[in-house]
Amino acid sequence: MEFIIKISQFLLSLSLLIVLHELGHFIPAKLFKTKVEKFYLFFDVKFSLFKKKIGDTEYGIGWLPLGGYVKIAGMIDESMDKEQMALPPQPWEFRSKPAWQRLIIMLGGVTVNFILAYVIYVAISFTYGDADIKVDSLKDGYWIDNPTLLDIGFKTGDKVLAINDTPIVNDSDIGFNLISAKSITINRGGEEKIIDLPEDFLGQYSSSKSKLNFEYRVPFMIAEVPDSSLNAKKDLKVGDIITSINGKPLKYFDQLEDATKGLENSTVAVKILREDNTTINEDLFLDKDGKFGVLRTINPPRFEELGYYDIFRKEYTFGESFAAGGRKFTKTITNYFDQLKAIFNPSTGAYKGLGGFKAIYDQFPSAWSWPYFWGLTAFLSIMLAILNLLPIPALDGGHVMFLLYEMISGRKPSEKFLERAQVIGFFILIALVLFANGNDIFKAITN
Repeated sequence: MEFIIKISQFLLSLSLLIVLHELGHFIPAKLFKTKVEKFYLFFDVKFSLFKKKIGDTEYGIGWLPLGGYVKIAGMIDESMDKEQMALPPQPWEFRSKPAWQRLIIMLGGVTVNFILAYVIYVAISFTYGDADIKVDSLKDGYWIDNPTLLDIGFKTGDKVLAINDTPIVNDSDIGFNLISAKSITINRGGEEKIIDLPEDFLGQYSSSKSKLNFEYRVPFMIAEVPDSSLNAKKDLKVGDIITSINGKPLKYFDQLEDATKGLENSTVAVKILREDNTTINEDLFLDKDGKFGVLRTINPPRFEELGYYDIFRKEYTFGESFAAGGRKFTKTITNYFDQLKAIFNPSTGAYKGLGGFKAIYDQFPSAWSWPYFWGLTAFLSIMLAILNLLPIPALDGGHVMFLLYEMISGRKPSEKFLERAQVIGFFILIALVLFANGNDIFKAITN
């Protein structure tokens, strides 16, 4: 079921982004009376799953979910239709249109992606508002379990005060600022301390088996007791919080390993706090790994009620949501450019974290969440737009680069040159796709 939920979100988000991106090319092409021969979701290598011709355009769904495309007549693109290009230019072809019209057609896809992301952020702001955890409400700091962070010098209980010179107010600020982090100021036991990060921190972090960073500390609350659990027949309910083991207090889940050390394959006495605030005692089994065999909840509203943290909440009117969405939009773009800058700087090692389709798939939660789905779709839309603007032949940015050269110099690159550039760009893209997805495979094997 978890796979079905994740893959459904992944394919829905991907399909939405692809169709709207290609629609961004399709609409201006039609407005400028340019013939569009194909409009496809996914690639139809050798055959398609569905196709129907309406007017001059064949609409279809391919079988290879690596993207989508529109085939515009008279354009040197991934189809490499040399036979068509060898014929005399026709008035309905792309190559016959003025440079400014061709530029608008090529920028249409990324324009739609940027507009889509902004609209989603506005809708999220209006529908859900903002909710974030105030870092100063985390009385006992963060749980540090990532080996990279531990090796650098962080410890569970550290309170994050600032990243570089930027004060950290909300929990989400950490993720946004970690990409460009050079140093992190913490409070440990009442004493401020600055921890300098190594230059290749992002590379080390990307290569780590754990993807946790600074996790807020929460109690051990039961979310599910599987039928296969040794404790399946015990008096356990969803929402129960284990507060002590053999008389040893268990305030946070991260204390479980120490509390159960040496008690593997045994029965222990636990104290449980129920949702109605009553307390019961129960004897539970620990398996050979010191686990109870139950699933835990990580972020229910009750944690705030019990005083583990304070949540900042803000709702927006319809008018206010446009500014709030704009702030999310610009913040995400800035953050993604920071990521690209780090990836193209070999010394940071950030390229090790470059991922492909599996990395994107892994970002979707195992339980359906519309706020998370739309937020991630907005981010992916921005990512798609920025990557398409890279000046690589075969990408929109490559076509734009040659069009700008033509408009500035007044000289149009020859079709032979554009064909060769397209081939070079295609091989660059294939190399990047293989590297990114190869990273996914390598991590899956080694982690």
